[in-house]
Amino acid sequence: MKEPLEGSNWFFVDESGDPTFYDPRGNVIIGQPGCSTILILGFVETTEPIAMRQAIQALHAEIRADPYLRTIPSIEKTHKAFHAKDDSPEIRHLVFNLIAKMDFKAQFVVARKDERMFHSRFHRSESRFYDELVSRLFENVLHRYTKNHIYFAQRGSRKRQAPLFDAIQTGIQRFETKWKTTVQSEFLVYSQTPPSEMCLQVIDYMNWAVYRAFVNREMRYFGLIENKVSFLVDLYDTKNYPRNFYSRENPFDIEKASPL
Repeated sequence: MKEPLEGSNWFFVDESGDPTFYDPRGNVIIGQPGCSTILILGFVETTEPIAMRQAIQALHAEIRADPYLRTIPSIEKTHKAFHAKDDSPEIRHLVFNLIAKMDFKAQFVVARKDERMFHSRFHRSESRFYDELVSRLFENVLHRYTKNHIYFAQRGSRKRQAPLFDAIQTGIQRFETKWKTTVQSEFLVYSQTPPSEMCLQVIDYMNWAVYRAFVNREMRYFGLIENKVSFLVDLYDTKNYPRNFYSRENPFDIEKASPL
């Protein structure tokens, strides 16, 4: 294994979908309104977060100054932070065009929600299910730079710092066992909101494009950003193994994946 590069690397992490399987009475509600069929965890990775923040900030300023765009009904929400699900088509078009020009790489773990697997493997624990995705996402990336800054999009008021740190450490241990090595790199975990950390707005859009591909079988948004995606694993698409690991050599296309 190569020695890590001296310096810092930044990861900005968010989810799409949810880890919910049951309603308050214990009934399986996967795919019903308000409960997704998949959970996606992804990150964008860059050594130049300042440039990314400046580009996002500049686009916000451009939209505020545009006499047509500032009359869009949802524009106040857009001014707080770009959010692909809520932004208007006009805004979405501008954001995807901007993202296509940025310098970063992205990786994703997609988890199909199977109730039997959730019960047997994760003992019906949403936190265990979520943290497994975290450890898989970071398993092969934290050895490359001496210092890694990992920003997670804050969800509600739950305190996630310590569990996320442990989940990332589990991923590192898998890597060390697999390659019979020791990872010396340092990693720091932060929790932030997309309005406060603008780079999180980029991973929100990236996740949305992946989510639309899986749930709507619609590739047109993914096609705008596919050259940014260095790795995507459809973790529980066991019928398609080992072709469920997508990379530059095996580019992702929803037609390759098993139906949800």
